Amino acid sequence: MNFDFTETQLMIRDTARQFAQDELAKSAGERDEKEEFPHEAVKKLGELGFMGMMVSEKYQGAGLDTVSYVLAMEEISKVDASCGVIMSVNNSLVCYGLEAYGTEEQKQKYLTPLATGKFLGAFALSEPEAGSDATNQQTTAVRDGDYYILNGTKNFITNGASADIILVMASTDKSAGAHGVSTFIVEKTTPGLTVAKKEKKLGIRSSDTVSLAFQDCKVSVANRIGDEGFGFKFAMKTLDGGRIGIASQALGIAMGSLDASIKYSKERKAFAHYLSEFQATQFKIADMATRIEAAQMLTLKSASLKDANQPYSKYAAMAKLYASKVAVDAALECIQIHGGYGYIKEYQVERFLRDAKITEIYEGTSEVQRIVIARELLK
Repeated sequence: MNFDFTETQLMIRDTARQFAQDELAKSAGERDEKEEFPHEAVKKLGELGFMGMMVSEKYQGAGLDTVSYVLAMEEISKVDASCGVIMSVNNSLVCYGLEAYGTEEQKQKYLTPLATGKFLGAFALSEPEAGSDATNQQTTAVRDGDYYILNGTKNFITNGASADIILVMASTDKSAGAHGVSTFIVEKTTPGLTVAKKEKKLGIRSSDTVSLAFQDCKVSVANRIGDEGFGFKFAMKTLDGGRIGIASQALGIAMGSLDASIKYSKERKAFAHYLSEFQATQFKIADMATRIEAAQMLTLKSASLKDANQPYSKYAAMAKLYASKVAVDAALECIQIHGGYGYIKEYQVERFLRDAKITEIYEGTSEVQRIVIARELLK
């Protein structure tokens, strides 16, 4: 197994790192405090090719591999996990889903502006009664000639208030359960679509998370992705790649926690010694680094399998399960190393913990990841 990155992958990593330090670091804390969406930063990410990293050059994407995407996501999320999840949703869920399963007309109309950052995408699967049980879709889409009429509510939708394009899962045949779910491309200007509520969140506060309401929302048949009944399979296939993105986001948070811990331990003295000289601190840092390395290997393996067109669902689930746990643990240890200063906002390390927790929940909870892994092992 080759553990060396290519020159292109290293260039992507370094570009993302520089962007994060130059463009995101100076405003990340303030945006978190104000719950302010990073519109300008997202636009610049698009100009750099980071909003359509794996999209084919035919649709003006960067045409890069998933490993490059993982490295870029890590660097962005080290500094600003809110920008990380915005980038992840657009790349992993929206662009990937459209390129893999959309019609040529849909790709030309929507994928190209999404890949270049001119449009932003959202993915609307979750509902008040359909979280981990995504088969329980209550939003309906009733065929009416050349259109579908959508009615229902979606919640916890990342990018929902800022998105230009939303991929919406809705039931076209309630009697068929999961096999009666279909996916639709809904433009934000479509009459009947409204942003119902913006959530007040523990972490990733610079990304918007909202509820969406559909009331007699008229969507063209041409905006359905795949056949009727393909929607649930579409969502599950797309979420496999999404888990690689969230694992990468979690890794970035963990890496940021480690970097901050090392820096502080070399600056702070207690009992006339730097914290880094105490074995208790050294053990914390050694454990953090080891777990991060292991999580990164899992994430890169899942990315490599995806790039090789090999089955990767199990490894994507493993990567998200483990990386999210590593992120939470690393953030906790970072706060512990900082002591009282870690608990106050001035040092900003408390943000790592607030941002880390959601990686164990969205795009499939840790419990759901264990179900996915077990099913793959026991089938």
